[in-house]
Amino acid sequence: MTGPERLVDPDAAAIAEFTSQYGSDLPPIAIVIAAYNEENGIGKALGGIPAVIDGMETATIVVVDGSTDRTAAEAREAGAMVCDVPVNRGQGAALRLGYRLAREGGARYIVTTDADGQYDPDDIKRVLAPVLRGEADFATGSRVLGRQETYDRVRRLGVHVFAWMISRMTGQRITDTSFGLRAMRAEVTGAVTLNQPQYQSSELLIGVISHGFRVVEVPATMRLRAAGSTKKGGNLVYGYRYSRVVVGTWLRERRRAASSSSSPVPAPSAGSEPVSAKTK
Repeated sequence: MTGPERLVDPDAAAIAEFTSQYGSDLPPIAIVIAAYNEENGIGKALGGIPAVIDGMETATIVVVDGSTDRTAAEAREAGAMVCDVPVNRGQGAALRLGYRLAREGGARYIVTTDADGQYDPDDIKRVLAPVLRGEADFATGSRVLGRQETYDRVRRLGVHVFAWMISRMTGQRITDTSFGLRAMRAEVTGAVTLNQPQYQSSELLIGVISHGFRVVEVPATMRLRAAGSTKKGGNLVYGYRYSRVVVGTWLRERRRAASSSSSPVPAPSAGSEPVSAKTK
């Protein structure tokens, strides 16, 4: 082959198929869900998602990440827009694709939640509210500020350890670094670097803080899974891999900040106050 190799867009085919089915004009709010073999829980997870928030219509995009069961069919039957990817690449890759579909479809706000029913759909409006009010660019739920129904003591301890770790690294107090129910301005997802195929929540959070976006936490509920089992491995595997992502992302963002210290930080919303993390 002569000349530079042409870069291949791994999501191009999936985006083209999605656009051919649903068009390219989404409502203002896109709710993005990554799903892998969640046929028994996806219907319930989708059931309570609001169709309208603060007078704006919502669209629910389910990125089915190489599932081998009826996840895609169940999501369609529940009324979601489905992007069915044939190969399993990980939750992070699926969410990146969902963010892109939302941005390129014209959504102004993106909300993420999980396919397993662990997040209360009633919390969606509450988490999105500070973003809609212009008080934040990124809002995340917090089980520490709210409530959790899980009984795994190791996972509970891990939530506090990683919250302390990221708070020290970024200089901003965070109580819950891995909550899957989040809301943000759509352009935030295009401004930060997202490479992780799995354990992507900390990469997104550290990236958002490092880029100077305004971050708030909102009390929310973490419920027991409606069905199925976690795809993230046991406690030791999860803790080891999650910590690697945290440290790796922090070091990457420090290098990025150092190399671009002479360039202006991407500005938050027009008319906003100087960036700070707030805990509600």
